[in-house]
Formats: sequence, C-alpha cells, structure tokens
Amino acid sequence: MPLRSTKDVRNLKLSSLGSTNLRKFAAEVGQIGRDNCSKIIKRLVELSDIDIALDAFIKQQYMSKIAERRNLIGDEALVGELNKVQNFSWGAVQGQLDRKIQNEYVRRFVQYDELINNVRAKLHDEITSHVVCTWYNHWTTVLIEEHIGQHPKVVPTLKSVKGIDVFFDGQPFDLKTTYVPRGYDVMEALKSPRELAIWLYENQGAQRFGADNRLFVILVDRENPSESWKLKREFKVVFERIDQFFNNERVSEADEIPFTFGRKTYTAVCKILVITNK
Repeated sequence: MPLRSTKDVRNLKLSSLGSTNLRKFAAEVGQIGRDNCSKIIKRLVELSDIDIALDAFIKQQYMSKIAERRNLIGDEALVGELNKVQNFSWGAVQGQLDRKIQNEYVRRFVQYDELINNVRAKLHDEITSHVVCTWYNHWTTVLIEEHIGQHPKVVPTLKSVKGIDVFFDGQPFDLKTTYVPRGYDVMEALKSPRELAIWLYENQGAQRFGADNRLFVILVDRENPSESWKLKREFKVVFERIDQFFNNERVSEADEIPFTFGRKTYTAVCKILVITNK
C-alpha cells in the first residue's frame, strides 16, 4: 500500500492497543467515557496532539511485556539455551510432515506394535528436528523483535492489527526476519536487495498473500549460506546492524515497490536490511 497519512497511522496505533489499554490510554489523555472501543478510537483519532503521549504509552506497555518474558527467562539465559542447538534441519515442513505421517504411518501400518516401532525408529528424530527448528526460529525472532521494538525511532504494536508489527518513521510495517530463499542467488541478493524484496512479495504463498508494507531483516552467511541460521543468534552483530539501520534510514516514496501476484499489480512500501557475517 502507498504511504499512510498521519491520521491513518494514529488510527492503526490506537487499534493495536487492545480494549483494556485503549481505555487506560483514553483516561490518561482526559477522554474518559463509557463508549465502546470503536467510538473511543473514532474520538481519539481526531486529536492530533496525542501522538507523543500515544507513542510513550505504547513503549511503556511494551517494556512491561518484555519484563514479563524476562521473568520467564532472562536474555543471557535464553541466548545460552539457543546456543545449544547444533544442527538446523527441518526435515519436512509442516504440511509435508502431516502428509508424511498419514501416508507412511497412519495408512500404511495395521498392527499397533509395528506402527510404534517404526515411529520410534524413523519419525521420532524427524519430528524432534522440526520442533527444534521451530523453537529456535521463534525465540531468536523474539529477541530480535524486542530489540527493534525498543529502538527510539520504532513504535511496536501491543497486539497485531492488520499484520502490523512496528511503526517506523511514521509508517506501519509487517516485520519479517528470514534468510535468502533456497534457490535464490545469494550474491544477487546482496547486490540488489530491492529485487529480492520484489521476489519475496511475488513468491509468497497464496494462502498467506498480503500487499502490506514489510520490513525484511535478511540474514546471510556469505561463505556458507546454509549456515545462515547460526548468524541469527550472533546478537552482538545483529543488534549493531539493526541499530545502524534504524538510526540512518528514512521512509519515503522511493521505498514503494510494484509487484505482480495473480495477474494483478500491487504497490507496497518495503524496507530491507541484509545482515551478513563479513
């Protein structure tokens, strides 16, 4: 989508608060009332003087969420757990794994003992690998997104609204942390991140299609792309590059990219940060 107006962005921020926080914020800015959430947002969105207070309120609530996570496990301890992962092999992806279980186990074996023996001998390790990869991606992403959300130029969302994770330079973005897709030329990705972004939009799955603004964080091991997953837990390097990016970047019409999907042309505002280990 094209660049959003200040009023549109204010509406999105208010919508991302959730009902409890919305009423709390409304009270803080002297807008106490018994209206439903839609009417509260409609009233608040007309107040241009609340933007600084709104951003500060969101940041405060976001830091409380991070504190809750840190009570569960601290940053250093979580990094230590992530460093225990020695191998990163998905085996089958989610849909393929379901089909594999059905075709190679559920529908194949009619004797219980034979089923259990084959699951223990073959399927157990594959499922374990799949779960470990999912776990690793989740918690590394949590730390990266928390770091981004704390940057002075970023306002995070308290709950996802219309696929939006953060606001940067007055614009909403869906945050995507990932790797160069399999089969895509790594050197070409480094040379032309914009073309990579277009490719990512045009090759997204139909079920998850979206033309929303996106901020891609792409992790690349130059010498061994298949090992890029290890870079994701090199938080000193990753955080330094993230801070440099948000300190220096701005959002403008130059970030609008056209792409084609399903024979239709769309336009999205897209920022892309490529992080390498060299």
